[in-house]
Amino acid sequence: MRGAGKSAEEGLKAVYADEMIPEVPVVRRAVRSLLRRKPALLGVVALVLVFGSAIFSPWLAPYSPYEQHYAESRKPPMTYFPKSGRLALLGTDHLGRDLLSRIIYAARISLIVAFATVGISGLIGLSIGITSGYCGGWVDSLCMRLVDIALAFPFILLALAVVAALKPSLEIVILVMSLRTWVIYARVVRGATLSLKETDFVQAAIAQGSRDVHLVIRHILPNVIAPAIVIATLYVGRMIIIESSLSFLGLGVPPSTPTWGAIVGDGRTYINTAWWISFFPGLAIMITVLGGNLLGDWLRDFLDPRMRE
Repeated sequence: MRGAGKSAEEGLKAVYADEMIPEVPVVRRAVRSLLRRKPALLGVVALVLVFGSAIFSPWLAPYSPYEQHYAESRKPPMTYFPKSGRLALLGTDHLGRDLLSRIIYAARISLIVAFATVGISGLIGLSIGITSGYCGGWVDSLCMRLVDIALAFPFILLALAVVAALKPSLEIVILVMSLRTWVIYARVVRGATLSLKETDFVQAAIAQGSRDVHLVIRHILPNVIAPAIVIATLYVGRMIIIESSLSFLGLGVPPSTPTWGAIVGDGRTYINTAWWISFFPGLAIMITVLGGNLLGDWLRDFLDPRMRE
């Protein structure tokens, strides 16, 4: 029987040998596809620069982001101060702090908030979405009602309530943003799970007596992780904008911690006389969000089997 099975398998391979396409390694195919997509490549370059500045901020920042020089406040870009020997490439803020150093250090906090929020909300949404779509029935109804309740709360009102009850901190900002964004993952993953339940390979696994846990881990999860990754890539930029908005309104991290949104908020009073205080951190936000969106658009097409060449 083993010999017959082996010969049958070899016969099938011989019949379909002309129709089989050699499998290209995923990394090589991704690099080749990325090099053909110039906007996505530009997004990768932008994100690498932002990540590099965040990781190596202690070495890249020319000065301390907290050191104050009141006599040198609100000076325009490319100003040299003979007394202190400083060259403010992007100018100084209302307290005389070097703006370039604060923007470089703020990249670390903004990226930590964005990726922590995306990770936590993604895990919550992925778990609830798979559970809802696979179990169905009253479990599905309960999970979708939780989604409706979460969507019913205005985000700013939720942030105000949480910040009023708890002291503003980095952890609270991540918690507030995670409580609101997991629903996006849950709805997308639930829809993908419902579709996968009706496919032939899942029905065959059920017929063979596969346990639910094994079925979810082996067949459902690998097929719904791709849209979740695309959402995460696109939502990194959105999380940075939301964190900047909360910091701008005074609901984010403590004022002593430099973030892009807080720096923009510091400069709103001096927008007519010291435009650079708000302009350059806003430019950093725009570049980071644009890079994430360009990379997310490419990743969505790359992970879609229908778009493969």
